[in-house]
Amino acid sequence: MATAYWKDDQARQAAGAGGFWASGHTPTLIAAFLYFDLAFMVWVLLGPLAPEIARSLMLTPAEKGLMVATPTLAGAILRVVNGLLVDRIGPKRAGAISQVIVIVGLAVAWAFGVTSFAGTLALGVVLGFAGASFAIALPLASRWYPPEHQGKAMGLAGMGNSGTVLAALFAPALAELFGWNAVLGLACIPLSIVLVVYLLMARDAPNAPPPRSLVEYMSPLRQADAWWLMGFYAVTFGGFVGLAASLPIYFTDAFGLSTVQAGYATAGCVFAGSLVRPMGGAMADAIGGVKALTGVFAVAALALVGVALAGSFTAALACFVLGMLALGTGNGAVFQLVPQRFAAEIGVMTGLVGMAGGVGGFYLASSLGLAKQMTGSFAPGFLIFAALAVAALAGLTLVKRGWRASWGTAAGVRI
Repeated sequence: MATAYWKDDQARQAAGAGGFWASGHTPTLIAAFLYFDLAFMVWVLLGPLAPEIARSLMLTPAEKGLMVATPTLAGAILRVVNGLLVDRIGPKRAGAISQVIVIVGLAVAWAFGVTSFAGTLALGVVLGFAGASFAIALPLASRWYPPEHQGKAMGLAGMGNSGTVLAALFAPALAELFGWNAVLGLACIPLSIVLVVYLLMARDAPNAPPPRSLVEYMSPLRQADAWWLMGFYAVTFGGFVGLAASLPIYFTDAFGLSTVQAGYATAGCVFAGSLVRPMGGAMADAIGGVKALTGVFAVAALALVGVALAGSFTAALACFVLGMLALGTGNGAVFQLVPQRFAAEIGVMTGLVGMAGGVGGFYLASSLGLAKQMTGSFAPGFLIFAALAVAALAGLTLVKRGWRASWGTAAGVRI
């Protein structure tokens, strides 16, 4: 019976009738989204809890920044590991292993408690496995879809970064009711449910590339295009996740909001960025990833400058929403380009590009804490990241003509 279903499923894809939804495997796309969504929820969990944790453990601004940035850096490094693992054992199995590690780590932290700054950093490393889900969920979905639908497939699977909204909405309120340490244990419940759903629904695509040596895995790094794509994602996703982790601290410190109020404000900003990720992929499919990114970098830079200059909560919130809309669109646009250029290395490239995004997020979150401690203001951190967006725009202008003339034409789709 399973064999018959598999053959029927392949026949439906081969027929290609019905456009996007018939061109791939919808249950796997849904499973990839759910896995990614809940993993991202716990990846940034220390951000919404940071004001409570900081008061409990008496952390300095720099320590707060490093605490919320550690899961991002750990996730960045582990994305490369997961990219290799995906190509070696398949994305479904790699995802299951990663999810189990996160669940066990959270359960242990809840049972024994986190009582020191070093303990928060250790927990952050464990949560990095959740952030590394990016390098699993995207190839799990992407391998089922043809080039003309990569932007939409990657965008829908990647919309799992909306899990950061769940953390911002619910973690502060649950911490007020039960204490912040209890939230770590409560998070294991939805994670476990989604793990079961994932195991039942997800399937590895039949056209996965054969395993290769470590040297072959790293071969994309010998090509300049890989570094450009990594740099662009360091700005778009780095800005998104760095802000998602840091905004609860920013809103409580800069404007005196309560933890719950800061969580709601953060959720609104993060929701905006998450919502437009699939739209960014679809826009890139329609007009080309280069055109989409050009607008993204310009708007993001202006929004971050606006945040640095904002004198009120309302003005800052409006700039953050605008910036997150741009950065979320950029996340989808970058991953419309990646499979066009590196279709045969999509697993490792997802890991490498995702790693760069995590490094960008680590830099932003940690630099905001340092800026606050050294200058008394978050503004320098925002201005420096705005300058990085301008630099990315300049780099894109430099390479876009060559891309369109070479691999863009070969891919047969708009870039």
